[in-house]
Amino acid sequence: MAKFIGAHVSASGGVENAPLNAREIGATAFALFTKNQRQWVASPLTNESIRAFIQNCDRNGYSADHILPHDSYLINLGNPDPEALKKSRDAFLDEMQRCEQLGLNRLNFHPGSHLKKTSEEECLSIIAESINLALDQTTGVTAVIENTAGQGSNMGHTFEQIAAIIEKIKDQSRIGVCIDTCHSFTAGYDLKSREGFEKTFAHFEEVIGYKYLKGMHLNDSKKELGSRVDRHDNLDEGLIGIEPFRWIMADPRFNGIPLILETPDDSKWPEEISLLKSFIT
Repeated sequence: MAKFIGAHVSASGGVENAPLNAREIGATAFALFTKNQRQWVASPLTNESIRAFIQNCDRNGYSADHILPHDSYLINLGNPDPEALKKSRDAFLDEMQRCEQLGLNRLNFHPGSHLKKTSEEECLSIIAESINLALDQTTGVTAVIENTAGQGSNMGHTFEQIAAIIEKIKDQSRIGVCIDTCHSFTAGYDLKSREGFEKTFAHFEEVIGYKYLKGMHLNDSKKELGSRVDRHDNLDEGLIGIEPFRWIMADPRFNGIPLILETPDDSKWPEEISLLKSFIT
């Protein structure tokens, strides 16, 4: 099985443009927002847009297994406030349903925050309940938890917290994980040294398991190891360095899933994709 490498491309002008934008940069995978990520409510997808998206994916060789849509940044599935939580749950369900409509099989999301108003354990339970509610009302789409840097009151910065959420999911065939290299590093997982890299992913296998790995975000970091600050950098321009990305590309454990750049200078994406492809052994 091969490596599938891409970036989080623009869907400006309609979701159907995302696969075309991915093709332009030489991507074999891609991520997108299916609606404006900074708005709670968006117009429904039109039948025309849905048809064009599916057609453009087919024409350019993008399978649903290599597309990793991301939900809105506004959503907090662990919000302790009942009214705010309902708003987030409704928005998350809408995002899952959009993926269903587009024939996509996964939705990447940040788990949520306790906002310093409840315990971490309670927050993890609220997040799991939020996911269960969305899974009950949809079919065919896996909810993919992204690990976080642990900034502020964000949950999901340890593999143990993610495992605690998965444990509470009723249909575990529809839950997954996306590992972000920048978030992992700033959360305290040392990916920079070979020993740290091996230790981190052995720990991932032990605590969560590779069967749940549905995607990765490949980002260097502007902030140091364990800083708990989420600031992406372009490859080989940050504090992680290029070697860990070389190791990922040579490692069969990361085959067959979307490997997505979210590096800040998108003009470098074609060059970064080409560099990552050159590391495949």
